[in-house]
Amino acid sequence: MATETETSQSGVLDILKLLVAVAALVGGLYAYYYYEADLAQAIRVLMVLAGTVAGISIAMISTQGRRLWHFIQGSRVEIRKVIWPTKQETTQTSIAVFVFTLIMMLFFWVLDSGLLWLTQTLVG
Repeated sequence: MATETETSQSGVLDILKLLVAVAALVGGLYAYYYYEADLAQAIRVLMVLAGTVAGISIAMISTQGRRLWHFIQGSRVEIRKVIWPTKQETTQTSIAVFVFTLIMMLFFWVLDSGLLWLTQTLVG
């Protein structure tokens, strides 16, 4: 019973954190347009950046934010495990894709021309 209550309170608290984060983001954007005539462009842009940083900071202290951070860290570890192709492999693959694209382009051009000729012959 205590675990269930703790989880529901944590869920409500996380929802509130996310709502405050969205409010900070929207507040920064609102301030940008609200003070359009009164303040300089640079100050208005700083308001948007401040709202964005505040929103992201608040969102990252929620459970979903911590999960996202752990996912990002895990992704960085997996990226380090990737064996990237060499320059030669990349060049060869790019040339193969380019040649195949040309071949397919010619094939579809011939097919389209043939079907156009057939259609004009049957209809015209």
